[in-house]
Amino acid sequence: METTRITGERIREYMLSGKRFDGRNLEDFREITIEKGVSKNAEGSARVKIGNTEVVVGVKMSVSEPYPDSPDKGNLMVTSELLPLSSDRFESGPPRIESIELARVIDRCIRESKFIEFEKLCITPGEKVWTVFVDIYSINADGNLIDAAGIGALAALKNAKIPEYNEKEGVVYGSLTNKKIPVKKEIPLSITFHKIGESIIVDPTQEEEDVSEARVTIGSHEGVISSMQKGNSKEIKEDEMFKILDLNEKVWKELFLKIEKSFKD
Repeated sequence: METTRITGERIREYMLSGKRFDGRNLEDFREITIEKGVSKNAEGSARVKIGNTEVVVGVKMSVSEPYPDSPDKGNLMVTSELLPLSSDRFESGPPRIESIELARVIDRCIRESKFIEFEKLCITPGEKVWTVFVDIYSINADGNLIDAAGIGALAALKNAKIPEYNEKEGVVYGSLTNKKIPVKKEIPLSITFHKIGESIIVDPTQEEEDVSEARVTIGSHEGVISSMQKGNSKEIKEDEMFKILDLNEKVWKELFLKIEKSFKD
């Protein structure tokens, strides 16, 4: 159900006082839980809940040819599926624009931050490399799927193991080595900022997201920005963008403290 105009007006008015309907401050995330290893069929997996929003992310691997411009590096493919069970707004069928954008934002954050050490996924230069598939599924959509998916993708990659492989049989699916996907210790978190009226917030509920006029997703690690995506129709003014950049450093540290234990081996 779409958020009504009256509810939207109340949300904007309440935020002017620095508060939200659920009692949070504008810069606060909801409670976050991370569960790793939720799928026996994936090389790595994670379930992430942010408030009532829930996603499951699986990592699979296969051997394929490298891209011509990176013959000695592995590949990455990110897909997302917004399941009808997660919201009455989603329907079965071809990927929605929201699904495509979600996958691209997460792909860009992982790729541009160099979180995966792709050169270590090369088997035979110019011939065979490992391709990492990251598949994102929405289980319940109550706002901020992007950040939930980003955390889930990183958590799934951190605990993923490379399957057995030999030249004769190829990939032996279901048989994993003790070798993990080579990833860096630095965690490139995606944090999405929304402009609602005169306020800038993080981690919106679905009601808040419905009245968002503009959003910016920033992928970064300790102040080093690796990716950025603008969404929604309204512009973001220069002073608002500087505010978002300042907030990003603060919120990143607070968010990392919440999830740090889940990313330790």
